[in-house]
Amino acid sequence: MANGQAVGRASGMVVFAFGPLPGERARVRVTTVKPTYAVANVLERLNDSPARTQPFCPVFGECGGCQVQHLRYSAQLDWKRDVVRNALQRIGGLHAADVRAAVGMPVPRNYRNKMSLVVRHRRSAGAPVLGFYRQRSHDVVPIDGCPIVMPQLSAYVTTLRDAASASALSNARHVVCRAARTSGEAVVTITSTHASPALKAASQALLARLNGAVGVANSFDLGGENAILGRKSRVLAGRPYIEETIDGIRYRVSAGSFFQVNVEMLARIFAALRPKLRASMRVVDLYCGAGTFALFFARNGCHVYGIEENAHAVAEARENAQLNDLQARVQFHAGRAADALERADARAALAAADALFLDPPRKGSDEQTLSAVAEARVPVLWYLSCDPATLARDLKFLTAKGYSLGSVQPFDMFPQTGHVEALAMLAFTSSP
Repeated sequence: MANGQAVGRASGMVVFAFGPLPGERARVRVTTVKPTYAVANVLERLNDSPARTQPFCPVFGECGGCQVQHLRYSAQLDWKRDVVRNALQRIGGLHAADVRAAVGMPVPRNYRNKMSLVVRHRRSAGAPVLGFYRQRSHDVVPIDGCPIVMPQLSAYVTTLRDAASASALSNARHVVCRAARTSGEAVVTITSTHASPALKAASQALLARLNGAVGVANSFDLGGENAILGRKSRVLAGRPYIEETIDGIRYRVSAGSFFQVNVEMLARIFAALRPKLRASMRVVDLYCGAGTFALFFARNGCHVYGIEENAHAVAEARENAQLNDLQARVQFHAGRAADALERADARAALAAADALFLDPPRKGSDEQTLSAVAEARVPVLWYLSCDPATLARDLKFLTAKGYSLGSVQPFDMFPQTGHVEALAMLAFTSSP
């Protein structure tokens, strides 16, 4: 499987089809042909894998959010370990990599703390449709709730649909909801092309109807046709942030902030890193976002130099440091990682670092950044990745620069989907 899709071949061409599991055979009809691959629909499944299970969501197979609900959860974990291991071997040439068993969840449902709904307005009269995008499409699958998001957010679907009937969402394009597991707080941001007077008029009543909600905002001035959040935002009722607590650290997070969607698994990653920390350790945190890991390192006695491209995230990181009284142990700087590492203070921080933590976006890091790290001979690297392919590419580069790869630990940050997080441990051993 590739990202939850079955992979086969026809006349030498790779064919992707949603539904079949490893070891199953199926009759398919090719619907799309691209230069290097084809896409097919399943006509008939000829046998069932022992790992097949009954999906628990009524729109599984239509909604594009989940890809592997039909695969038994223990088999999902085995498969995700294989995805990481195969990427390291095939792309990175790291055939001896120590890829550990994937860390999973006791109950792999109701874990997402963020929900992004699509609002599709009907051409005829009637309330708009709320749901998620259909697989490989911009059509919308209507939903009554979602068993992957926190129950509080799932219940918001019907409340928001009622609000849509009352014209509060008359100009809406998307609705982004984020909730905190510890505090029970939630914020809702409704995206429209322009600032919405109808939403402003209805915001207080809507806030009162959403259980646990502490704020409603309107996002607008879209940067593109498919933008989920606009470039501008105004708070219509309440406040724009929630407060979450993980491992004793308080985080204030807005709807648009980058923050891990699965706080239970985030705590597991903290637990894996904690034994490697020591008091007064100097850590550089690249792609530090709103300070999620930097504050964890600081709370465990480290001194942290964080770099993040998004200026709004840097402002949130500084606010979160103050919230936890950790500002004396952290420095946050805005800038693209490769450019920031050209500054004298960043080069000095890198040269003095005992360890470097990287949590880049899905596209991974870049050679300029990784070269600066290798030239500084930072003794220890902790690389957290949400894409095994770009992780493998970057590890290949780093091992060619004198780093040795230790263990690679997959974490199931996204159960029921084709995505997997992995934490790679590296140590500088010799010059290439």
